Amino acid sequence: MDVLVGTCGFPTARPRYYSLFRVVELQETFYDIPTPERMGGFRREAPGDFRFTVKVFQGLTHTSDSPTWRRIKRAELKGDLKNYGLLRPTRENLELWDEFAKSVKPLNPSFYVFQTPPSMRITEENIKDVIEFFRTIGANESFGWEPRGYSYGKPELLRKIFEEVGIIHIVDPFKRNPLIDRNTAYLRLHGIGRGEVNYSYKYTDDDLARLRDIVNNLNSSIVYVMFNNVHMLDDALRFKKLMG
Repeated sequence: MDVLVGTCGFPTARPRYYSLFRVVELQETFYDIPTPERMGGFRREAPGDFRFTVKVFQGLTHTSDSPTWRRIKRAELKGDLKNYGLLRPTRENLELWDEFAKSVKPLNPSFYVFQTPPSMRITEENIKDVIEFFRTIGANESFGWEPRGYSYGKPELLRKIFEEVGIIHIVDPFKRNPLIDRNTAYLRLHGIGRGEVNYSYKYTDDDLARLRDIVNNLNSSIVYVMFNNVHMLDDALRFKKLMG
């Protein structure tokens, strides 16, 4: 098993980060469409075997009433704004995916993280849309989806999507187990507490020991363990040391 420990975003200077870890999940790619030049710059400055994963642009996952849409500056969202987000196979979403994929191509991402809002519900009707969206963009095991909140109202419908499309079910392992096993596992740690996230949480030694047991019991040969909390640099370093 190859366990890749890293953080969501750079919590320290990039040259130092590259010396400490083998992977990072870029967050800026969620807030706006990046330039190919910037993505190429990241690739050139990092060691050759360093892995970049990207959090996919919010225009594909979140609707236009999301407060984070205010941070969009570069992306040109054409057509009907109501047709963006929620992994729907609309013309607007599919064209936006093509634009996003081209923009991050110079980075050569090893993994794409789709995170939908907690308000997204899974129904008999929209599972067909989600399946069609992922199939149309050619999703495979380098694509992962992190559903949240109301999406788990009908887990049997959610499982059907992962079974039919072949993508990775991204989870916070302290809250949920993956609905389906794959060769790759992708874990995002948002802190322990009530609700979906508790970013201020600092993981204890007992927490990290429990996380080690969770990772060792996964039926995957590649496991990404990505910390996404205020103390992520220290927590990730401690966990990396614990894993040896």
